[in-house]
Amino acid sequence: MSAGTEVGSRVTRWRGIALLMGPALVASAAYVDPGNVATNTSAGAQFGYLLVWVIVGANLIAALLQFLSAKLGIVTGQSLPQLLRERLPAPARLAYWGQAELVAMATDLAEIVGGALALNLLFGIPLLPGALITTAVSMIVLAFGRAGFGRVVVVMLGVVFAGFIAGLLFDLPAAGDLAGGLVPRLQGQESLLLAVGMLGATVMPHAIYAHSALASERHGRVETDRLPRLLVATRTDVGVALLAAGAVNLSLLLIGAGALNGLDGVSSIEGVHEAIGDTLGPVAALCFAVALLFSGLASTAVGSYAGSVIMGGLLHRQIPVLVRRLITAIPALTILAVGADPTTALIYSQVVLSFGIPFALIPLLILTSQRSVMGEARNKPATIVAAGAACVLIVVLNLVLLGLTFTG
Repeated sequence: MSAGTEVGSRVTRWRGIALLMGPALVASAAYVDPGNVATNTSAGAQFGYLLVWVIVGANLIAALLQFLSAKLGIVTGQSLPQLLRERLPAPARLAYWGQAELVAMATDLAEIVGGALALNLLFGIPLLPGALITTAVSMIVLAFGRAGFGRVVVVMLGVVFAGFIAGLLFDLPAAGDLAGGLVPRLQGQESLLLAVGMLGATVMPHAIYAHSALASERHGRVETDRLPRLLVATRTDVGVALLAAGAVNLSLLLIGAGALNGLDGVSSIEGVHEAIGDTLGPVAALCFAVALLFSGLASTAVGSYAGSVIMGGLLHRQIPVLVRRLITAIPALTILAVGADPTTALIYSQVVLSFGIPFALIPLLILTSQRSVMGEARNKPATIVAAGAACVLIVVLNLVLLGLTFTG
């Protein structure tokens, strides 16, 4: 084969892989939601570069688990909720659906509140009208239908990536400081609490449900001869998506470490925005607020999609996705209507999410390890050990976070 032919073959192969990508980019909206914004900037502001290693490790774990979710959808042609419906008796299925719906509502709460905060920072819109606008825009995104919805979310993620990375460019970290943050270590109980929060909230349950459904809808049940190529494309898809999400989360921590370290009043999103404006200038603050707005819009649209997947998969029933959007927005709108503190609402929404993590991760690991479900694509022993350790770590850390939250 000539050099030109070989290069052409490689280009064709990679073009084919690129055309198969996409579901992971949509699912990755869960990793750059307003809760991540608050946690990562606070970590940098309080402890500098100390917890860089947490973000890197968290993204490696997330990449592995998201790949397993996508692989499950590709090999079986079904989502995780659909597979569980076939295996759970009716009472257990109903209970499982109840906790999954609670998780979906908690996700919506955090993301609608985040969108409302962004509109308040950008335009001075009060929180409740801002939440109504965020809800309405997410409904418009969902109205595009499955294919159009995915494209709109990816465009929104591009804005999020550009906005937060642009903020970092105003104050680039020194290479030595960044490298020093890769050494695992902690400084007291407060740094432990932040590390637990960053790691424990890495894998959102709705991202697991959504990714398995996105992969199965995109590719259907894949025949054996196509499977290896598609799994390569999926690994690439997950790698690109989590690299982008990881870069956003790392940039938020670095902004906190470089521009906000040691400042007062940076424990809330409003405080972070004000401090960025004071230290880096109004353009940096504008980039932060715009990226926050689009992170809320993108992640709340994915959360609504995940809720639809959960109900359709577990109960084999469906209500219009726009009606679902209205129903699941009620808790967030109610909390803001009664004047509750938005940052506190974000914190407690993460506590609710922690309850749902084991219900998504443990079945995912079990199903992807069974020959009867996955055939030759079942998890290898090394994957089982790595994914099992990741699941145990995340569940334990969430329980620790839960305990610390309720004990103060």
